[in-house]
This record gives sequence, structure tokens and C-alpha cells, in this order.
Amino acid sequence: MADIKTSMKSGDKPRLGVLRLISSAVKQREVDERVDTDDSAMLQILDKMAKQRRESIEQFESADRQDLADAEKSELEIIQGYLPAQMSGEEIDALIKEAISSTGASSIRDMGKVMGILKPRLQGRADMSAVSAKIKASLNA
Repeated sequence: MADIKTSMKSGDKPRLGVLRLISSAVKQREVDERVDTDDSAMLQILDKMAKQRRESIEQFESADRQDLADAEKSELEIIQGYLPAQMSGEEIDALIKEAISSTGASSIRDMGKVMGILKPRLQGRADMSAVSAKIKASLNA
């Protein structure tokens, strides 16, 4: 909320718009589920919003609409400012190997077990669809 006030005072309309979207998503979840938003729920909300932006960027670029893709990229940058630092590919690979060995996963059927362990640790710190693809590749190898 403090960032919303700061953006209003400074006249940063693009940032203000994204912050209002975040605030709206948080309030919507609180009303729908009748709970207060904790840090874990906030990470889920921000992660979902970031995922939506990444998918939109991909679709706009494939449709040759760079103007709309650029707008989504700027929104994504603002949202990512509120997410924890992204993990490197090597860190993610190490966590995947650790999760596979701890669950004893040997085939693609065990992917749910691996994702169950990794999702709480990687939420907001990695693109879960990319993590899913890496897990599939590891289990198929």
C-alpha cells in the first residue's frame, strides 16, 4: 500500500496500475476465501500474475504484436520486483535431483511426488512450468 501511495505522488502511472492490479488480486482472494493473505498466499498470487504475463508475452510475440508484448514485459518487471530473487538453473537442477532421489521417483508417473516437494521451495523463485519440463526430462532420461 505504501508503494501505491508513492507511485500516486510521483505520478508513475504504469507502476501504479500494476500495483493496483496486485492489490485487487489480493483483496479478491481474501473475499473469495474469507481469509487473510499471508506471505505464502501472496507468493502464489504474484507467481500466478507473473505466469500470466509470461504467457501473454509469448502469445503477443507470436502474433507479431511487439507493442503489447513490451507493455506486458514492463508489468512483469514490476511484479517480479515483489517476488524473491529467481534461482539459477544450476540451483534448480540440484533441487530436482535431490527431490527425485528422496522420493525414489523413477518414471513420469512419480512426477506428482517430485512436484509436491519442489513447489513450496520454488514458489515465486522459479518458473514452475520450466521446472516441470526439467523434471519430465530428468525422469525420462
